[in-house]
Amino acid sequence: MSDARRVYRVRHGVGESVDDILVAEEPVEFRLGSTPIAVLMRTPGNDAELGLGFALTEAIVLRPSEVAEVRPVPETADDERWEIVLSEGVQVDPEQFRRNLYTTSSCGVCGKASIDAVRIAAPSPPDGPMLRPEVLLGLPDTMRLHQTQFTSTGGIHAAGLFTADGTLLELREDIGRHNAVDKVIGARAKTHWPLGQVILMVSGRVSFEMVQKAAVAGIPAVCGVSAASTLAADLGEELGITVIGFLRDDGFNLYAGSHRLS
Repeated sequence: MSDARRVYRVRHGVGESVDDILVAEEPVEFRLGSTPIAVLMRTPGNDAELGLGFALTEAIVLRPSEVAEVRPVPETADDERWEIVLSEGVQVDPEQFRRNLYTTSSCGVCGKASIDAVRIAAPSPPDGPMLRPEVLLGLPDTMRLHQTQFTSTGGIHAAGLFTADGTLLELREDIGRHNAVDKVIGARAKTHWPLGQVILMVSGRVSFEMVQKAAVAGIPAVCGVSAASTLAADLGEELGITVIGFLRDDGFNLYAGSHRLS
């Protein structure tokens, strides 16, 4: 989602008024029942997938089948309030996951109620799939071809899920990196779970939160076009997740999980 605006552009010392396309950034509230648990700053669109992915990667639920649906709150006329409806028999204490603050588009863990809530227990991923370097080198270009909102705005992140042979399965864009990851995981989780045979590719750096979300979803490999952080590399080593940064068409940096490289 984007919006056309009139801006004053300066290039090479010459200024002019031109039309520009800005990426949309708006708040969305997610609830469990009547209890709000998070307010995320996101790009509108695919909000049901965002809610499902958020519920899974935050370990609010353990599997997609525990969520009956993610729907707009009935009494509201807009798309800014959504309810995560649990399946029959599933019980969750909303206060256990409630965030004290809203979550900005640049930080997904800033609103956590405590430091202890930042680290979420995740199972070890499967040993496979084996990753061929020549396939990895092609992932950024493949993803870039499908980043339609980035093409028009230049201001939005992307997350993609790939097979080990380089086939793009799902791609979602959002102003928040963590939101893009939740959206793409939510999209895939509707038909597949866990996601043990896919590669997560992100358009920016590989942070702790990117690796943690992948781990909770069972994703064994995370790649980014920029660097990985110390905590991302450490978590990858601890959980056996392959972490790759600076992935371009001419090479990459491997931070963790070398056993998957063929």
